[in-house]
Amino acid sequence: MPRIAYVNGRYVPHGKAAVHIEDRGYQFADGVYEVTCIHRGEFVDGDGHMTRLTRSLKELQIAWPISPRALDIVMRELVRRNRVSDGIIYLQITRGVASRDHAFPDASKSSLVLTTKHVPPFDIKSARKGIHVVTTPDIRWKRCDIKSVSLLPNILGKQVAKVAGAYEAWMVDDAGRVTEGTSTNAWIVTAKKELITHQVDRAILNGITRIAVLRLAAEEGIKFVERTFTVAEARRAREAFLTSTTSFVKPVVRLDGKPIANGRAGPLTRKLMDYYADYIERPANKGAA
Repeated sequence: MPRIAYVNGRYVPHGKAAVHIEDRGYQFADGVYEVTCIHRGEFVDGDGHMTRLTRSLKELQIAWPISPRALDIVMRELVRRNRVSDGIIYLQITRGVASRDHAFPDASKSSLVLTTKHVPPFDIKSARKGIHVVTTPDIRWKRCDIKSVSLLPNILGKQVAKVAGAYEAWMVDDAGRVTEGTSTNAWIVTAKKELITHQVDRAILNGITRIAVLRLAAEEGIKFVERTFTVAEARRAREAFLTSTTSFVKPVVRLDGKPIANGRAGPLTRKLMDYYADYIERPANKGAA
C-alpha cells in the first residue's frame, strides 16, 4: 500500500510530498516538531505531546497552522489512511514560506507536514539485552527545551555513536555533566538505589516518555531525584537506561566501551520497563495527539 503524507491541507503520496524552496524550515530550521507513538492504532501520551507542541510554538512565536482540534482529526485520518497499528506519526510546523530574510516575515502562513511510519511495538525481551552508549561534547544551542527542527549537533552526535557501534551518544557539557542523549533522555541508578535524571531546564528537552517514567516511579514508591550527574557518576552507577518515544525504555549496559555494573539490565530498570509496557496499554494514556 502506498504511503500517504499530509502537506498544508492535502493528503498526497509520500514520494511526491514537498514544501516550497523558501519554506523557513528548510532555509533556517525555523520550526518545531513532535513524534508521537502509535500503539494498537491509538496515540500514546497524545495530550502530553500536544502540550509540548503548544509550548514550542509559543516560545518561537509561530502561529498554529490549524486548530489543535483540527490537527487531531488530520492526524487520525493520516493514521487510518496508512493503516498504522504500531508506529509513529511525525509532525512538523514551520513559520512558513517567505522571501529569505533572517527576521520574521511581516506576514506568513505556518506550514504543516505530517508523515507516519510503521515501527514494531515495545519488545521487552529484546530490549532487556541492553544497549551501548558513548559520550560526546554537548555543542547545542542554549534552548534545548524547545523541540526545534534545528538538530545538526544531534545528528553529529548520533553519527559518533554509529561509528563507535553504539546505539546512542550521551551529550556532556563543559563541566563533565551528562545532559541527555541525541534523541533520548538519560538516567542512572546510584549505589543508594536512587533514580537520577537531569532536572527540567533549558539544557534538556523534557521527554514525554521521561515524564511517564517519573510518574510511574512515583506511583510505585520509587525514590528519584531530578539533578545533573557526571560521566564519572554514570560509570560508577548500579544501572543506567534511556527513554524516548521511539526507544521506549532501554537499559544501557556499556558506556564508552566499559560495562555499567555487571553489564546487564539492572532490577530497577527491568521493573520500569515492565511498568512502562503496562502503561502504554492503559486506555487513559491514549488520546489526542
